[in-house]
Amino acid sequence: MISTILLLNQKGDILILRAYKDNVSRAECQAFCDQVVAPKEHNERPVHRIRSCHFMHITNKEVTIVAVTKDNVNVVLVLKLLFKIRDLFTSYFQVLDEAHVRRHFALIYELLDEIIDYGYPQILEADILKKYITQSGSKSIDLNNAEELKRITVQATGNTSWRAEGIRYKRNEVYIDVIESVNVLYSNKGNLLGADVVGQIMVKCLLSGMPECKFGMNDKLVMNDATPKGNTLRPKAHDKGIAIDDCRFHQCVRLSKFDVERTITFVPPDGVFELMSYRITENINCPFRIIPVVQERGRSKLECSVKIKGVFENTLSAQNVVIKIPTPKNVAKTVIQNIGSGRAKYEPQHSAIIWRMKKFPGDAEYTLYADLELASTVNEKSWTRPPISLDFQVPMFTASGLRVRFLKVHEKSNYKPVKWIRYVTKAGNIQHRI
Repeated sequence: MISTILLLNQKGDILILRAYKDNVSRAECQAFCDQVVAPKEHNERPVHRIRSCHFMHITNKEVTIVAVTKDNVNVVLVLKLLFKIRDLFTSYFQVLDEAHVRRHFALIYELLDEIIDYGYPQILEADILKKYITQSGSKSIDLNNAEELKRITVQATGNTSWRAEGIRYKRNEVYIDVIESVNVLYSNKGNLLGADVVGQIMVKCLLSGMPECKFGMNDKLVMNDATPKGNTLRPKAHDKGIAIDDCRFHQCVRLSKFDVERTITFVPPDGVFELMSYRITENINCPFRIIPVVQERGRSKLECSVKIKGVFENTLSAQNVVIKIPTPKNVAKTVIQNIGSGRAKYEPQHSAIIWRMKKFPGDAEYTLYADLELASTVNEKSWTRPPISLDFQVPMFTASGLRVRFLKVHEKSNYKPVKWIRYVTKAGNIQHRI
């Protein structure tokens, strides 16, 4: 698969070079450093071809992780491997930068020897690696204990390498968080120009033994409805679920069962993990509606009126609502009145009026009025009118309408776990042109 893994600094210096095959020389790697990393061109695209070598890389702050190969490999698979390596190093060092790489180069070489064998990924689970590869040198297992070594080997090479045997909890609980970021763009007339939701389903698993979980949601993607022409997923006409455009699962999910049953079956890792991430572009319900009116009175005065309305249930309440209303840079005086709730203040460093509300009840409506006096400038340029931006969090609300239909947990001891489900919608990139 891959021949060499490199860790480079911002100047293109090689910090770590681990060769798994001998078909890529150090001179070829140095050519990538000189031609791409040193001139700061490596952020433009993640794949480069130099001297018959393919270089795939990601950058984390000041460290660039590079995979080198001369074979025709799956680029997405290699990039996924690089992201897993980044996450693994971060779990060990908390911060992945040049100083930590230089301080722990022996540990990094040891990790690279374990996670990749002859260019192919092997063990990438941090929980397993930390049992016998540690920063302090003291192992959490006895390497002279044959039984313990056998148990670790079975876990690392078995079907469920992400979960160890013998996990026990006094109280078995599982927490599910559906977290969505909504991105919306409105025209200056209030017409919707674009909307999508990027979501993730986070699970905190505190379950004993080796449980098998079944998770269902109200999606309406049915594999049997794929049309021969476009080979796309079509929802059933009578199904009132949501249409998921893209989704990505944790490795513990059994994809074959999802294709047939449309339920997510998995043996969960212990602790917190991302079960699924998804994107939805249809029927997006933004929890707020903004109606701005901005009028220029000559060259020295600006009148601004912004109305915001919560379009979610009155039993819910949004938190930390922040509205950023842009203004010209030459504002001399600002008079704000009738905001109804929260606090509004002109902040010259942002060239905007910032309106903050700690809580915003559902179905409520507030209006801000502001009169701005503008100072005359030598080079008067027309105001470009940047869009109004919005930030918020709404607990127990989903902009996509996604809901968890059920979660079933089966374990051979037949315990009954406690299940908790929470929904949170937050602002991604919400803008309203004025």
